[in-house]
Amino acid sequence: MSIVRWKPLIHQLPLVRNPSLSLRDQHKRCKSLPPPHIRCCSKNPSFSWSKPDSGRNLRPIVEAKAAQSPPLSEETDLISSEQFTINRIKKTYGKVSVTLERRCGYEARWMLEVSCDLAGKWILHWGVSYCDNQAEWDQPPPEMIPPGSTVIKDYAIESPLNARSEGQSASAVQIEIDGDTPIGAINFVLKEEETGRWYHNKGRDFRVPLRGSSEDEIASSMKQSVSIWPEAFEQISNMLRKQEESDPAPILEDNIDTSSKKPIIAFHEDYTVIKEDPVQNSMTVTVRKSDKNSDKNIVEVDMDIPGHVVLHWGVYMDESKNWHVPPPPYPPATKVLRKSALQTLLEQKSLGLGNKGSFAFNKEVKGLVFVLKLDEYTWVNNMGKDFDVPIGNSTSSNEEKVEEKPGTVSSTEKSVDTDAAPYTENLISGIRNLVDDISSHKEKAQKTKEEQDNILHEIEKLVVEAYRIFKNSSVVEKPEKSVDDTSTTPTQLVVSSGTGNGHEILCQGFNWESHKSGRWYHELGEKAKLLAELGFSIVWLPPPTQSVSPEGYMPTDLYNLNSKYGSMEELKDIVKKFHEVGIKVLGDVVLNHRCASSRNENGIWNIFGGRLNWDARAIVADDPHFQGKGNKSSGDNFHAAPNIDHSQEFVRNDIKEWLNYLRKEVGYDGWRLDFVRGFWGGYVKDYLEASQPYFAVGEYWDSLSYTYGEMDYNQNAHRQRIIDWINAANGTAGAFDVTTKGILHSVLERCEYWRLSDEKSKPPGVLGWWPSRAVTFIENHDTGSTQGHWRFPAGKEMQGYAYILTHPGTPSVFFDHVFCFQEEISRLISLRLRKKIHCRSTLKILKAEKDFYAAEIDGKVAMKIGPGFYEPDSGSKNWTVAAEGADYKVWEAS
Repeated sequence: MSIVRWKPLIHQLPLVRNPSLSLRDQHKRCKSLPPPHIRCCSKNPSFSWSKPDSGRNLRPIVEAKAAQSPPLSEETDLISSEQFTINRIKKTYGKVSVTLERRCGYEARWMLEVSCDLAGKWILHWGVSYCDNQAEWDQPPPEMIPPGSTVIKDYAIESPLNARSEGQSASAVQIEIDGDTPIGAINFVLKEEETGRWYHNKGRDFRVPLRGSSEDEIASSMKQSVSIWPEAFEQISNMLRKQEESDPAPILEDNIDTSSKKPIIAFHEDYTVIKEDPVQNSMTVTVRKSDKNSDKNIVEVDMDIPGHVVLHWGVYMDESKNWHVPPPPYPPATKVLRKSALQTLLEQKSLGLGNKGSFAFNKEVKGLVFVLKLDEYTWVNNMGKDFDVPIGNSTSSNEEKVEEKPGTVSSTEKSVDTDAAPYTENLISGIRNLVDDISSHKEKAQKTKEEQDNILHEIEKLVVEAYRIFKNSSVVEKPEKSVDDTSTTPTQLVVSSGTGNGHEILCQGFNWESHKSGRWYHELGEKAKLLAELGFSIVWLPPPTQSVSPEGYMPTDLYNLNSKYGSMEELKDIVKKFHEVGIKVLGDVVLNHRCASSRNENGIWNIFGGRLNWDARAIVADDPHFQGKGNKSSGDNFHAAPNIDHSQEFVRNDIKEWLNYLRKEVGYDGWRLDFVRGFWGGYVKDYLEASQPYFAVGEYWDSLSYTYGEMDYNQNAHRQRIIDWINAANGTAGAFDVTTKGILHSVLERCEYWRLSDEKSKPPGVLGWWPSRAVTFIENHDTGSTQGHWRFPAGKEMQGYAYILTHPGTPSVFFDHVFCFQEEISRLISLRLRKKIHCRSTLKILKAEKDFYAAEIDGKVAMKIGPGFYEPDSGSKNWTVAAEGADYKVWEAS
């Protein structure tokens, strides 16, 4: 940390505090006075932490003040002066009142009012729990939603609290409830709109019970609620028993009437809410010689933090910087803690303007180390480290040395490879000349649309060929230093894009029920040879890690690869079997969220176990359910588990190490990335560059565009969101073409085949904009199988496969369909391989009518789906039928 030079304050006057005004507004009103503080000219934020049992959480910076400079006499010899930024929390106590009562004059109408007496703009983030599933949040019926509310996905509503009357800080919102509703409870948390902070009920959601429950229903609800929290799935019953012993009612509130199913006649509860406002303070530490004839140095600490502040400190005598207790005398109000540290209560400045202290040290003391104790639970350090003040020299140990990352070359060592420079420059120059040539001709002639498409297609083919040559070439890393070149073996670098060679055909190797046998790896391994004979080149395996849910999508200990699908050894064995038959293997990795192994002091599941023993710092701060202490999420939150904060460097490093472990120990060739909508694609780029997969595909899934329940023709916004994610990942991975699946649903359900051509006569999904990154599919474990969340139109599956297996993109076949439609799918795959159709093949849409769609691919394959009649024009080609079935037909050119 560099020394900060600053001027002493001319005035330091107290402010008349007006609770209705912010500190900034109070400053503006004191126009006749000089500024009450001077802002620091360099930023040096520090971080605060709490004791393990405190449960307190210090917040981000919002406003800064600087400590007053201690006056320096002309006789003192200044050694150094350094200014630190201190973050602390100002607490304001308030009340949230919840009242449920019958509406006057209405027998079966109820009114729920939630009010808050703290100043600010408050949002009620709420949802309902129905009687048949009290563990889950859901959306209420439309008639319950107050005016001005916002719908949050499919599980919550956000309703603003409005001021009761002008001039009052208290605000409230009312929700009208039908007495005959099947809703069992209303759940909510409060959000402060201006800061985005969430407020809970002692770490849990606020819960307003509307109906009682039988003892069996209570137990069922409790199990359902616990089942989504992180514990090994097979140990849930034991955990419940222990939880009941320590916390008899962890889920239900005291007001739930367990003896009756009638609506509660009256309900009122007041809850204490603590509003925590972050405040930024400053501390100045000055080191000077006592006087010319003294062998002591003086350290003066000056800060603008009000109240009682304790300096918890020690000294170091050498470069090891080990804490020591110096010999007395000590400043007043100092006590020794077990001969390992000292605690000094600092002197409060007049008018409550802060604290100060002075410490004298012999010349043999090399430095002062300390932390601040603001109250019983709140401690402050310097960006995760002790404050470190060197004594006797002007070099600050807080100035961190810049360390070069492994494998990098410092700026002083960087040099240009003179042998490679001419080749590189010529290559770049050639590319630039090509661009200039195209640019110079763009105004000379007006090209037709077909000519433009042909030019673009030729450019893409050139790029693909150039990349193929580049990828298959050996890249030699020249050693930085070598005395004898003959004795140095150059490193061979493998260039990988994560998008394969373009000819992949993917098989999802499981469904939603595959975990139930406990031997899935063994059972699937027996089908490896058959899948290879059918023509699949990649198989996608289920999530391998220990998980709360048996399907694997609620992972806990990432390094525990014993799952409901089989043991780690069985996993390694099945990967080996697929490799032996020439099929590459994708691992299903869940990076967005992770289930914790234990609860914090507030009863929140946010302490992780296993090899990656993260804490709340690894969880995003804007998830209202898990008290994360990380940064805000870079995507959408997954509601059922802690969402991981990928902006944390330690998280990214751990994930990269884990992915490389899976590559090396298990043998995975690539990844299927779960719920990538939850975090920024740039992090995916980082992970893929580190793990170098052969193939990777992300699950970016959100809703298509509908108007009054009918799918819109134009789905450009939907596919653009998927394209944006691929771009953020730098094109290093493909994405499932959810747009194409959704459009096929409407096409086949309503006989609207005209939807399969967009306004530019291209496929309307990701397939039409970036085919080499589109992984097309019609069904998977979520949409089909026993889940059936978005099941493909029954009886129309083969029309879907006739479309994706003949078109560009990378087709994916669902496991259940491989064997339900084995013969028909086999013929289509065989044709695709025989005609060498790949992800960048040329597609020409021939017809997109009401009752059929027809297209030609690479001039080698023609196809049609739909009940309408179509036959390809023979012309100069001899078309023969290669595959046909219910409402689909495919031809190949002889």
